[in-house]
Amino acid sequence: MTKVSSIPRTSRNSVLDLVEMSLRSVNQLLHDTRDGDFLIRNPRGAHAIVCGLDGNLKVTIEGHVGYYCAGMNKRAHVTVIGNAGTGVAENMMSGIVHVRGDASQSAGATGCGGLLVIDGNASARCGIALRGLDIVVKGSVGHMSAFMAQAGRLVVLGDAGDGLGDSLYEAQLFVRGAVKSLGTDCIEKELRDEHRAALRTLLDAAGVRNIDVAKFRRYGSARKLYHFHVDNAGQY
Repeated sequence: MTKVSSIPRTSRNSVLDLVEMSLRSVNQLLHDTRDGDFLIRNPRGAHAIVCGLDGNLKVTIEGHVGYYCAGMNKRAHVTVIGNAGTGVAENMMSGIVHVRGDASQSAGATGCGGLLVIDGNASARCGIALRGLDIVVKGSVGHMSAFMAQAGRLVVLGDAGDGLGDSLYEAQLFVRGAVKSLGTDCIEKELRDEHRAALRTLLDAAGVRNIDVAKFRRYGSARKLYHFHVDNAGQY
């Protein structure tokens, strides 16, 4: 395998093996690079892999990853061929992060932009405090997903657990399956033509085709908790 010292900063199609290289060295090389294709092998569940990327990079990780993979991602296209631990794509700014397996809790937390695609299921609090990121989960999501989500969209092709959209602001939620329960101030809303069109575009971007968007239900904020009211004191 190629050692970090022998890889030019603009190298393309480079293989980075975490058996031979330290995680710090791999991350530093990618931080110093503005474009190129990279394959990372043997991640072995390591935490904080490819965090803070800022460039037109295409990075494929061959195996399972730990906490906060691709956190703060900007512009890069990151693919995880495996499962992801807590906080994948946390605080993501732009680009694409694609998890081909399942994701643990808090996937896409505080994400500001870009697209996060999860082929499997996502655990609790998917999209918590969402701030503009689009998330497409092809499986189901756990409880308290989109808790305090401010902006962006969460699309779930499967089911949603308890407390979906609790304390929601202006994020839009689309669920094709069953919702166990809605959180405080989250209600079902009409799925209008403009929502169907936007949903179709988003699903296409996530590689999801041959799905009838009319089968989804849309959820959003009832806007009753924006300002304190004594009648709602028990819900805060």
